[in-house]
Amino acid sequence: MDEVPFTEKDLLAGHLGEMVDNCVRAHGGKSAFSCVLPTGHSHTMTYTELGEYSDAVAAYLREDLGLKPGDVVAIQSPNTLAYPVLAFGIMKAGLIITNVNPLYTPDETNHQLKDSGAKVWFVIDVFGDRVQESIKDTDVSRIYPISLVDFFPGMKRHLLGFALKYIKKAVPDFGAEKAGSIHGVIRKGRKHLAAGVNIEAYREGATLDDVAIFQYTGGTTGRSKGAELTHRNVVGNISQANHREGAFSAQPDDALMLILPLYHVYALAVGAINSMHLGIHVVLVPVPRPLSNLKPVFENFDITIMPGVNTLYLGLMQEKWFTSNPPTSLRLCMSGAAPLQPATADAWEDITGAPIYEGYGLTEGTCIVASMPLDQPPRRGTCGRPIPGTEVRIVGEDGKDRPRGEPGELWLKGPQIMKGYLNNAEATDEAINDGWLRTGDVAIFDEEGYLSIVDRMKDMVIVSGFNVFPTDIEDVLTRFDRVAEAAVVGAPDGETGEKVVAYIVKADQDLTDDEVIRHCREHLTGYKVPKTVCFVNELPKSPVGKVLRRELRDLAASL
Repeated sequence: MDEVPFTEKDLLAGHLGEMVDNCVRAHGGKSAFSCVLPTGHSHTMTYTELGEYSDAVAAYLREDLGLKPGDVVAIQSPNTLAYPVLAFGIMKAGLIITNVNPLYTPDETNHQLKDSGAKVWFVIDVFGDRVQESIKDTDVSRIYPISLVDFFPGMKRHLLGFALKYIKKAVPDFGAEKAGSIHGVIRKGRKHLAAGVNIEAYREGATLDDVAIFQYTGGTTGRSKGAELTHRNVVGNISQANHREGAFSAQPDDALMLILPLYHVYALAVGAINSMHLGIHVVLVPVPRPLSNLKPVFENFDITIMPGVNTLYLGLMQEKWFTSNPPTSLRLCMSGAAPLQPATADAWEDITGAPIYEGYGLTEGTCIVASMPLDQPPRRGTCGRPIPGTEVRIVGEDGKDRPRGEPGELWLKGPQIMKGYLNNAEATDEAINDGWLRTGDVAIFDEEGYLSIVDRMKDMVIVSGFNVFPTDIEDVLTRFDRVAEAAVVGAPDGETGEKVVAYIVKADQDLTDDEVIRHCREHLTGYKVPKTVCFVNELPKSPVGKVLRRELRDLAASL
């Protein structure tokens, strides 16, 4: 359902490099990005500085390294000031970015570097001892370490860098030959700019359908795959989000705290690029765990916007420093990546006064598929309406469209749908059918055009022939004030085919499994009540806070 028709003429730019240039010209000396370390030390970069640094990166990659359009550059880093400089420089150079999770094991990193064909790799120095193992049999020929304190002022950078390496012992010896530093890259790139190199010439001949990013899926259901995202996908998706009725309207003093990692497409596209388009100051948090690391952010910046996930909001409400002095500047919070539990949303708004607006997206859909209109109160239990230009189908197992209000698999079509999976034609054919992306999510589309994600098809538990959606049970469990967190999966069962298994983190250490089951029986029909309750210290999560049900299913299978 298009509230406002969306066409090609509504694109905000034709190329991501052009979009970044437009942002720099529009906002100039305003604060663009700040980085806040757990110690409270911080530094801020303006839009003008960001433009100059990223231009230098682009010139270096093309002139010094001789990279050509279609070549791939990998970035593996948490949220540092170096990240946007590098990402936007790669875009301006007409090259392809692949964002690598810095928490990956060497084997996982090796898979992505090899599959993407990356030739150059910028990697955070705190994982330098994993480098040699990660590059085995890859095309990577040049490796550049980056630091948490890159682009901090000289003396501060050297002192903090010394403390990280020699006092905190956080930076190991680098396990491979370094091609240089990011500051060396900037210096050499500036020489080319001074000699008259024209950055815009790197975009000559480029089209909207050129690939901009190889974005790898989270791997929650198997080995990660590289989604090929084009300039049309990314620019189009940002344009769609800003084109809708009830879209966000930025204020001059807006500051967005970005805890979600920039190597995740949601953080890169919405947290960074779209914020730049709107002139919003982005405050980067490179080390968000433990959550006490966020305290200096709230103390030193008036955060007005906060994208997050259910587990982040839930976790902050268990921090005494946060609840005893909640921020008063917050006016908008957003949730994605995993279902937002109504109990979490209600409690958060009670504490902070800021509503959480839920949205829905996926890597294969670039970022945003549906969002809540911001000119009305959030509708709990839904993730809003499809953004302009997005077509939706709810498809049953028979391949036929389901009526409004009935669940089925969510199929999508629109400018944000990926080109396909890199090096994997079979998986592409399974995912995309005549232009329609099969999401694997079970959804309901109601009469007013609001979308609710019921569950992942692979997460659904079938008990004696009845479909059980884990999120239904998790919502009941988290409304029990003695439960801190909960995740539900299915496990084989000789009598019912599958049984419901609940993994619970206690809020009250005296809580028993009998009490959990008794609570569930009060609120759920019999076949939905967990047959087994397992108490754990923490739930396994992806870096963006999504519960890794695959790991829990593996555990449950052995019960």
